[in-house]
Amino acid sequence: MSEPAAVLDYECVDTEQVPAGVREEAHSAASTGQAMLAYFAAGVLLGVLFMRSEVASWFRIQEMFRFQSMHMYGVIGSAVVVAALSLLLIRRLQVRTLHGEPIELTPKMWGTGPVRGARYWLGGSMFGLGWALIGACPGPMFALIGSGLGVMAVGVLAAMAGTWTYGLVQRFLPH
Repeated sequence: MSEPAAVLDYECVDTEQVPAGVREEAHSAASTGQAMLAYFAAGVLLGVLFMRSEVASWFRIQEMFRFQSMHMYGVIGSAVVVAALSLLLIRRLQVRTLHGEPIELTPKMWGTGPVRGARYWLGGSMFGLGWALIGACPGPMFALIGSGLGVMAVGVLAAMAGTWTYGLVQRFLPH
């Protein structure tokens, strides 16, 4: 069974790991009105959490980059610990998707260039520089717009322009 070209144009690379027999069902299940409402509710909840915990606060982010406060380091450190434990449990318990497929975690490809992992160091540095300059990373930018800080739309547009530019030059970069 072949999929329509429109679906393949915007699918995430990871969907290639979904067996063809359930790919269409998984895509249609994720695109229902009920699923979209759940995604929207999760996004609103995440935005509220960002605002209440002050992780979207420009002042908190500047404190972090100036090493004046441990607040953001505690939040980021907690997220790293939760993610590590979650990945450990997924591997140990052999967790499956809603469609019964095993969740497989592939190791990072560090590359073979003169500086191993350069793409991660460079990408992380660019992300951190943008984060420090604008005072927000992509998720909280939307929460800040929702809280009335409309100037963050400039940051969202800049992030989208950067993503678009990467899409143009991606084939010329070492991967």
